[in-house]
This record gives sequence, C-alpha cells and structure tokens, in this order.
Amino acid sequence: MAEKRITLFAGHYGSGKTNIAVNYALALKKQREYLMLADLDIVNPYYRAKDSARELEAQGIRVISSFFANSNVDLPALPQDIYAITDDRRYTCVLDVGGDDRGALALGRLVPAIREEGDYEMLLVVNRFRPLTRDAQSVREVVEEIETACRLPFTGIVNNSNLGIETTPEDVLGSLGYAREVSRLCGIPVKMTTIEENLLPALQGKVPDLFPMKLQKRPTE
Repeated sequence: MAEKRITLFAGHYGSGKTNIAVNYALALKKQREYLMLADLDIVNPYYRAKDSARELEAQGIRVISSFFANSNVDLPALPQDIYAITDDRRYTCVLDVGGDDRGALALGRLVPAIREEGDYEMLLVVNRFRPLTRDAQSVREVVEEIETACRLPFTGIVNNSNLGIETTPEDVLGSLGYAREVSRLCGIPVKMTTIEENLLPALQGKVPDLFPMKLQKRPTE
C-alpha cells in the first residue's frame, strides 16, 4: 500500500484499529524522520494508543491524545496540538479515529483541511469474528455511520479478522472471502490483511498485502 501523509484507521469497537495504528506507526518510523500518532478516541476503551506512548516516544514518534485518556472522565476533549496534523506537513501522521460514529465526530474539525490537502488514506478496519460485524451488510451500516459522522469517505479496507492469540492460519484464510464481500458491497478496495507476526511463515505467499504485527497490550501499573 502506498503511504499517504495522513493515514486514518477507523472501525467498530473491538475491530483492532488501535493495535494496527500503533504497529503501522512503528513500521513507518523506519522510513520517516517526522512521525506522529494521534489518538482521537474520545471514549475510554480497554486498550488505546496512549497506552503505547512510552514505546512510541522511545522510537521518536510524537503522540497526541485526549487530556482525559485513561481516566474515568468521558468527554469529547482533544488538545489544541491536534491541529499539527494538518498544519505541520513535515509530519507523516497516523490517526486512531475511534469506534463508530461517536468516535468519528472527533475528527470533524480536521476534515476540511484533510480534504483540501488530499494526501490521505481512510482505512476501515473489519473483523469477521466480532459480533456486530460478522457479515458484509452489518459492516456496510458501520461504514455509513462513520462516513456520515466525520464527512470523510473510506478509501480502503483492512481485514483484521482474528481470534486473538487463538487465531490460526485457517482463520485468516477463511476470512478472505468475507473481506472481498465487504469490498464488493461497500465499493471499497481491500488494502491490507493483518496478522500476528508468528503466523507469517504459514501465510506468506498465500494472502495478498500481508501486514504482520505484534499484539499490543495495555501496560500493567
């Protein structure tokens, strides 16, 4: 997948978009001097990009997140420096947009500038094994909700169908038809299939556009 200056990951709660955003940012930093990851989740899920801030910053990645991340406060508050995403074009930016239409609302204030620049990918993360996105029609409803909320169309699909540490190569191979059907129904191309890196030997050459990654976990106190 050709990298754009801004890459946004969005999808249903539990789709795995945050894990992908963190891994994608770490991979891009090997090629980019200025790299930023923005956590635009305005709710407090189990795992969020801010949880990996120490690892990201150790690699020279700038991290932007809500003032209330990892607190008990649930407010749509984002710091002023989110405007660096569109204003400072030295940076290649990875954005974790948040779950569903509510999370996508936080992106709204940046959309006009993102559209004007036109150098972005808006990637829909889907997981066949999540209860609310088991079929293409359900995914299509999620697409409509998010696009309406943030006013930015999706440009690609990330097939992140997995069962956590129990995922087998057969699970990944079995999800390819699902991803193609989502692509057909939504009119959005599949850009990437993600796998945990230990599955790469079994799947390399069998799945197009593989992106192996490490499973990120919330750090313990």
